[in-house]
Amino acid sequence: MNVITTFTEKKREKQIKYEKSVLREISIKTLKEKVQQLFGSSRFVAGLLMNNGIEEACYDVAIEAYLLGAHFSRFGFYGETIETVKYRCRNEEQHLIDTLYHFFLYWGSGEEGIMSESLYYLCGDYVSYWWMEGFQKGERRHRLRLH
Repeated sequence: MNVITTFTEKKREKQIKYEKSVLREISIKTLKEKVQQLFGSSRFVAGLLMNNGIEEACYDVAIEAYLLGAHFSRFGFYGETIETVKYRCRNEEQHLIDTLYHFFLYWGSGEEGIMSESLYYLCGDYVSYWWMEGFQKGERRHRLRLH
């Protein structure tokens, strides 16, 4: 008997396998250090980071940005510039930035006041950092033929 699988199932299995292999290169310690490094300087966010749920949300966004960069790294491997590749996934990246920013606003209960613009830029820097990390690791994996 033959097992019938569809193209979408096979594609999804391959994507999950790739994501698992890419995620082996990132550690919780690194995630935690980067959250403290970027958001620890902001008084508003530093107070919120005492809540484990907020820190875990930062980890989730970092992992999503990392996977997004790794996924789009194949375009860089085939010769596109980083700016062009980043422009390709601008909507997804913007969604991650907005998600993190609105999460902070929700849990901050309106206490951020004047700091909301700087908080938005911090969120953008955070997502960009993890996108670039994923992009570089993914590009390296393509060069080593580990994809």
